[in-house]
Amino acid sequence: MKGMMRFVLILMSVCTLSCSSTSQEGKKLVSGINPELIKFNYSQVSSTEKYLRSLGLVDIAKHDSSIVIDLKYATSDNFTGVILYIEIGNAYLHPLAMEKLCKASQILNNENSELRLLIYDAARPLSAQKRMFEVVQGTKYQAYVANPSRTGLHNYGMAVDLTICDENRVPLDMGTPFDYFGKTAGINDEDLFVSQGLLTREQVNNRRLLRRVMQESGFIAIRGEWWHFNACSLSEAQRIAKLIE
Repeated sequence: MKGMMRFVLILMSVCTLSCSSTSQEGKKLVSGINPELIKFNYSQVSSTEKYLRSLGLVDIAKHDSSIVIDLKYATSDNFTGVILYIEIGNAYLHPLAMEKLCKASQILNNENSELRLLIYDAARPLSAQKRMFEVVQGTKYQAYVANPSRTGLHNYGMAVDLTICDENRVPLDMGTPFDYFGKTAGINDEDLFVSQGLLTREQVNNRRLLRRVMQESGFIAIRGEWWHFNACSLSEAQRIAKLIE
């Protein structure tokens, strides 16, 4: 109960701050918040993570230790400025998605042993999706967040948001940050953006490397977000996986 009251107070503060936040395209929803990496104490597995495991989801780091985890919604370092994952500090996926991710990691390692996959988001409880939607509801960012009344692939552990980092865990330059709300986050017009000076050729090549290793592993890219990949269709996910409440 105390945790819920704390979240409500944080949410009220965020909503107040968002009214005065910048309207510039691609900026974070909330400005003026120090994105400290504040996390739950994971010395023991939380009840929420036990629930994820009970659904058959698997911990990414335990299956491939070379994959780097930076779960953005478990911290305030995300576009809302709010910790959305309560008692979740590890990234989980459905076994089908995990198998494909391990394959992608191996392909990348075979090509360049100094590069690693870096995970920003994976399985997402519907409860967290609702909190996310509440923060953006009524703002211009609402279109970028799936309405929780319609489940998405993250809610089945069948989608992953990620990038590539070097051996020092420094992300490669992809031209925009993760969860950037602007046209240059899309993948369809990258060559045009290069000609317009909005992206560099190196940034586009980095994106294409990410897409190639993911698509060769069976993932599906989406046109609006260079970082998002689906392990299957939504209909297949609904057929073979359990909804993460």
